[in-house]
Amino acid sequence: MNNNDQKFMAQKIRTQYMEKASTELDELRTLDKKVKQPANVFGYTFGTISAIVMGAGMSLVMTDIGAIIGMTSVMIPGIAIGVAGLSMALLNYPIYKSILNARKKKYSAEILHLSEKIMNQ
Repeated sequence: MNNNDQKFMAQKIRTQYMEKASTELDELRTLDKKVKQPANVFGYTFGTISAIVMGAGMSLVMTDIGAIIGMTSVMIPGIAIGVAGLSMALLNYPIYKSILNARKKKYSAEILHLSEKIMNQ
C-alpha cells in the first residue's frame, strides 16, 4: 500500500470518530421526522391490529375453531368480529390524516422558518 492509500484509509477511519456538527438541514430533517413518525407508527400499528381482528372474525366463520372452543353458533359472532375489524381498517386512514395534520400544524412555523433560512443561504 502506497503512502496516498495509507493517508486515504487513515482519513476515512478518522472521519468515523469525529463528532458531526449539526447543520440546519439536519435540524429540518429531525423536525420532519417528528411530524411524520407518530402518525406512521399509529397507522401501521392500528392497521395491523384491525387486520388481525378482521382475520379472527373470518377464521371464526370459516373454520371449526368455534366448535373447538365450545360455541354452537359461530356465524353471527364471526361476522360481528369481522365487521368490527373492517370498520377499524376503514377508520385507520382518516385517523392517520388527522394525527398528521395536527402535527403539521404544530411544527409548521418552525419548519417553514428553517426551510426559508436554508433556501436563502
